[in-house]
Amino acid sequence: MSRPDRAALFDATGTLIALREPVGETYARIAGEHGIHVSAWRLGDAFARVIARTSPTVLPGATPGETLRREREAWREIVRRTFLAADTVAAQRDLGGVFEALFSHYADAAAWRPREGAGLALRGLRARGVATAVVSNFDGRLRGILVGLGLAPLLDLVWLPADAGAAKPDPAIFLGALRALGVAPARALFVGDDATRDLAAARAAGLAAAVDATSLATLADLPTLFEREIPEDPPR
Repeated sequence: MSRPDRAALFDATGTLIALREPVGETYARIAGEHGIHVSAWRLGDAFARVIARTSPTVLPGATPGETLRREREAWREIVRRTFLAADTVAAQRDLGGVFEALFSHYADAAAWRPREGAGLALRGLRARGVATAVVSNFDGRLRGILVGLGLAPLLDLVWLPADAGAAKPDPAIFLGALRALGVAPARALFVGDDATRDLAAARAAGLAAAVDATSLATLADLPTLFEREIPEDPPR
């Protein structure tokens, strides 16, 4: 079988997968188990503000072990800043156990679910000879999550900042994934839910199309849309 010359790239969170429980509820529940009581609303709002101001962890040339350690420490700081923004008194408590529980929780596929139609979309694309990949700013836990959700066998590549030495919206992360797949940007489509880091960035990298995942009633509609955007070359 010839190597695919077309590719569909997906963002992860909010596009291909989603959380089963809102972040604030998870943070509040786990904190409560450690004797720290802050409302889910306050924690959810604080997390959203903190994450919006946090750059992805990019460590060009780092060893896998160093990458894992630095990614954990980056998330430890996000948890600390979230509690500080939500409740300065609670933030003075020892958050070590809360962080460890949160980090493990979000590494578990049980905390996540595939978005509606995700499996059908990936199967439909691959049946059309289209390479499929995730290009995400997530950390190394993502690969285990995709395995646990049964999506990993439907993907040709999972490409993260640790692989690319870059993070969205840097065009380098898109172009690195396409090089690994052997597909030209003009023959690739990106699906994401963030106007700047996903859609505008994919277009800036030269991809043929960028699709807002929130505009699709179900991801299962994607294979048909893909064929309209990037038709198969006619036989020569």
